Amino acid sequence: MFKGLLYLFLTFLFCFILVHLIKLAYIGIVSVKKPPEPEKKPEPKPEPVYYIVEKKRTKKSYSNPKEIEFKK
Repeated sequence: MFKGLLYLFLTFLFCFILVHLIKLAYIGIVSVKKPPEPEKKPEPKPEPVYYIVEKKRTKKSYSNPKEIEFKK
């Protein structure tokens, strides 16, 4: 009975350590493969663009309306 619990605990401990070693090895390989990213400098804000809007002048007199015919 005691030997079974001991073997169960050792098996669990062995698997736990093995899984974490594999995870750490993978993280190490990935970090070695990719080059370090250069530091990103914040870009200066672009100058604001201002649009000049001219007010339309109103007409003082209008011409006669044109008659529109549609082709049949």
